[in-house]
Amino acid sequence: MTDTRGSQSQAQPAQPYHPPQAYAAPSGPGAPRGGGQGAGQRKPRTGARMAPRTRKARLRVAKADPWSVMKVSFLLSIALGICTIVAAVVLWMVMDAMGVFSTVGGTISEATGSNESNGFDLQSFLSLPRVLVFTSVIAVIDVVLATALATLGAFIYNLSAGFVGGVELTLAEDE
Repeated sequence: MTDTRGSQSQAQPAQPYHPPQAYAAPSGPGAPRGGGQGAGQRKPRTGARMAPRTRKARLRVAKADPWSVMKVSFLLSIALGICTIVAAVVLWMVMDAMGVFSTVGGTISEATGSNESNGFDLQSFLSLPRVLVFTSVIAVIDVVLATALATLGAFIYNLSAGFVGGVELTLAEDE
């Protein structure tokens, strides 16, 4: 018995593989020229509507890096702290312009005061510097707690993702 495969493969020079085309190359007056690459591909009609195709991919969040979670949560809590301080200042200025502190302060002074003393002074207690200090302390505590809790959450997520495999997401892209 003789092996003829070796003699045939040696006789033909190595050529790149070209997969078979689904459509025959068009010929005639309207055919594209060049007959090379892309000649066997059909072109869509210009008058036909093409429905948009949606590509979908299923992904799984297997691990959250605690260091990157800490950095992002720190920056987001800093931004939230700045927004809290600005909101407190704006709210204080609006309430002061409306006369809320003087009206409520006068009512409290009348209710708690006597003839010898002035009573409780709400306007001096809720002055802008005091409100700013209190709001800043709350914002700093928020930054520390939010950063620590987010980092701890990343560690807990990594532990639970090791048991159950993580969260699966389906992402879609319109073409």
